[in-house]
Amino acid sequence: MPIRYPIEYELGPNQVEPGWRWLTLTLKNIGAEKLTGLDVQINSLDSYNLRAMGTGAYVAELGPNEERAHPFQVAANMTASVYISVDGLRDSEPFHWESPTNLIGVGKDLAELVSLFAMSEPYPPVGKKVRCEATVRGLTKTPGLRLEFWVDTPAGEFESLGEIETKSLGAGEEAVYAAEFLPEAEGLHTVYAYLFDGIRRVGRRTEHVLVRES
Repeated sequence: MPIRYPIEYELGPNQVEPGWRWLTLTLKNIGAEKLTGLDVQINSLDSYNLRAMGTGAYVAELGPNEERAHPFQVAANMTASVYISVDGLRDSEPFHWESPTNLIGVGKDLAELVSLFAMSEPYPPVGKKVRCEATVRGLTKTPGLRLEFWVDTPAGEFESLGEIETKSLGAGEEAVYAAEFLPEAEGLHTVYAYLFDGIRRVGRRTEHVLVRES
């Protein structure tokens, strides 16, 4: 099982079908101190695709070398990453613990949105175009999908940067698509890329661009 001291943990299964499913989280205290009053949560990085139901689990006490398993019900739509958090007391002192991210596969995805990058200098100036590139990878032979680009400006305006029909991809094949925007004000711009199969979102990525005065 993976370890992040003072907890060894395992979350499974790592592949489920869409719908209401159950995951089992096993926690083991590998430290020397007793852990008490533990609030245990499964936290999704994309709650649209996968979210844990209920209020989490409560563990009154987990002594050294003691192990506990708890079921968590999840609403699974698409593949998503989750992480585990634990808040409680360690030898009577408050502590917080988080795991690295764990990928939970849901069903058979057609494709994935691998990355989104701003192809610019670190702090582009106002009035200079910023090009953003998104990489799409086929997971099985798939027809064309819809890729949308948007930007959230410092003024709070959510603007479309365009919509692209991707080409048909084979398993493992990748294609790169781009969009550009012209920043009109300094500040943080957040670029979004969304990948759709019909009305079903199968991928989402964000990129941050900090624009400086020209």
